[in-house]
Order: sequence, then C-alpha cells, then structure tokens
Amino acid sequence: MIIRMVKMVFQEEGIPIFLQLFEERKATIRSFKGCMHVELWQSLSGDGTFFTYSLWENEAALEAYRQSDFFRETWSQTKALFREKASAWSMKKESLAEI
Repeated sequence: MIIRMVKMVFQEEGIPIFLQLFEERKATIRSFKGCMHVELWQSLSGDGTFFTYSLWENEAALEAYRQSDFFRETWSQTKALFREKASAWSMKKESLAEI
C-alpha cells in the first residue's frame, strides 16, 4: 500500500473554488482503480494550506491515476489557484503504535 500526501497552499480567493472542485471530483478519485481512500485536510493555521491524504494499492495504480486525463484536467484547474508550488510525498507505513 502507498500513502500519498500532497500539500497545497491556495490564494484566499481560490479556496472556495478548490473546495467545490474537490467536492465534485472526490467520488471519481475514490472510484479510480487502485484508490482505496481519499481525504482532504485543512491546516488550522488559516493560511490557505490544505493536504490530500490518499491510499493506493501500489505505485503502479497511483502512477496510472497521475497519467489519466481526469487527473491532468483536475490538477490543471487546481494548480491555477495556488499561492505556492505544491509538495507531494509517497510513503509506506513502517510501524503502527497502538493507543
């Protein structure tokens, strides 16, 4: 399993546009082959910082999504709203601490 986190910082006026875009597209992202989960997180800092957190079956599934026309169109619309360049990380879970 691959964990993918993407940090995005938006222009203030772009936030409602992005939130609507994410709401409209999250079901399609989630139904993409190999996607097991997707969430949107917002920083408490109030500076327009958001994160997507998604789980993918493997790197090939994530890469197939990233090469899709759907992703390219969505990313193009999202990127136009940024205040800063996005950062992304692909990770695997090494350990889990039970509470």
